[in-house]
Amino acid sequence: MCPMSADSRKAMTLRLPPEQASTLEAVAQVNGVTVAEEVRAAIQARIDALRADPDFQARLRDHLERNQEILKGLAST
Repeated sequence: MCPMSADSRKAMTLRLPPEQASTLEAVAQVNGVTVAEEVRAAIQARIDALRADPDFQARLRDHLERNQEILKGLAST
């Protein structure tokens, strides 16, 4: 994970079911980190997994190609 200063971070709200929130708090305590750090680590792990997932990469390329076509169409009008 890349270190960031507190003022360069984007604040977000996350709503969890009570049981999931309790589990997350317990995991963070056991690991000796804050809940926010545990959430950031989980998000980074998910991003890393998607970067290595060929199916996701194919969907991403398709999405990028579609959006490029749409943006090119907007620019030429």
